[in-house]
Amino acid sequence: MSDILIVDDERDIRELIGDILEDEGYTTRLAGNSNEAMAEINAEPPALLILDIWLKDSKMDGIDILKTVKRDNPDVPVVIISGHGNIEIAVAAIKQGAYDFIEKPFNIDQLLVVIRRAMETSRLRRENQKLKRKDSHPTEVIGESAAFRGLIGQLDKVTKSNGRVMLSGPPGSGKEVAARYIHAHSNRAAGPFITVNCAGVSPEGMEEVLFGREGSDRGVEPGLLEQAHGGVIYFDEVADMPLGTQSKILRVMVDQQFTRVGGADKVRVDLRVISSTARNLEAEIAAGTFRQELYHRLNVVPIAVPSLEERREDIPLLAAHFIEQCHKTQGLPQRALSDEAVALMQTMVWPGNVRQLKNLVERVLILGEGHDEITARELPQDSGVPDGDENRVVLSGTLATLPLREAREAFEREYLLTQINRFGGNISRTASFVGMERSALHRKLKSLGVVTSSKAGARIAHVEDDAEVE
Repeated sequence: MSDILIVDDERDIRELIGDILEDEGYTTRLAGNSNEAMAEINAEPPALLILDIWLKDSKMDGIDILKTVKRDNPDVPVVIISGHGNIEIAVAAIKQGAYDFIEKPFNIDQLLVVIRRAMETSRLRRENQKLKRKDSHPTEVIGESAAFRGLIGQLDKVTKSNGRVMLSGPPGSGKEVAARYIHAHSNRAAGPFITVNCAGVSPEGMEEVLFGREGSDRGVEPGLLEQAHGGVIYFDEVADMPLGTQSKILRVMVDQQFTRVGGADKVRVDLRVISSTARNLEAEIAAGTFRQELYHRLNVVPIAVPSLEERREDIPLLAAHFIEQCHKTQGLPQRALSDEAVALMQTMVWPGNVRQLKNLVERVLILGEGHDEITARELPQDSGVPDGDENRVVLSGTLATLPLREAREAFEREYLLTQINRFGGNISRTASFVGMERSALHRKLKSLGVVTSSKAGARIAHVEDDAEVE
């Protein structure tokens, strides 16, 4: 993109600059007053704006146009030229966001140097924005379960609208991935996706982060709302947004404009708002920590993102996806999952949801050796029970990977070995504790291949063992 807009009320000057730049291989457009300039900018923002400060017979002077351009198209570099230049005008222009300032009559070589640098800055900004929007953040959603298909059905319905979406679900369930999916499949896909980490910014700094700042010492610093212009602003864990900021965000959503911290001019923005929460916002409203009016503004389309335990069928697909990701991004081995490992993963408790699964896969690949299949032995042998599930039995090791009959025998063998060794090989005490007749316990031990001894305790009989259970 090498399109340059030249704005000067002197026809000879703008045509001279245009001819020089055309000879250098640039594409140029010309404007003689503020109306023509704004019409060209609104039709298609240029890659670079060369702007005269003094414009005769115009409603806006160069500084006014500069302010408007930096408000609506902050990535467009602006080079100011003026025949009445002085240090005050130069400082005012730079303060308002101009890339550089050149006095008339200007040196052609100096002008070309400034333009090349400004164009390079413009190119780097565009590439940086593309990289930010690229695959560093996933937009692909993985799954085939009924819960997953229901989620995708809801997401697809909202992609083509500008309606505000509230994503709810437990931590790590993939709410941001769902938000990015909406953005990637919407008519704003070419625009930015800006995340506001509401829990990660201090209440004192939140407004400056969101609205930006103006000041004579630092110039103009756009905030996240301004950076999201034309795209999506995503409020991650919106329940953590400070109360004072909530009222100002509500006003932005109504007016689509705001004022930077320390500034006076209104900044207009065109945004789609997507929010997420792992908390019950209605309970937060009742507690006085979240504004009801903002809740109703944000919660136009509520979508619940299911936990990993609600979509266990998707665990093999997700794990395989994370293995491939780790291989591409970190060079870790691209190992397959054994059937036993898959079965164990599908029985585990996942309080951290998809994020926990991704971390587990990465840990196994880092600590594992070779390129063989990932086995159940490499996975955590204690999957843990969440609070409030004390009555739930959790399967550990490879037990969850066996058919019912084999699993029952394995469990009984391990259980009885543990109890006999616990009572020092004393069958009477063991039988009493487990609630079996002594003779029935002997038969059970024999059928399970367990050999007992008052001195050695209990062990599993090997093939060469043909002694009767004592």
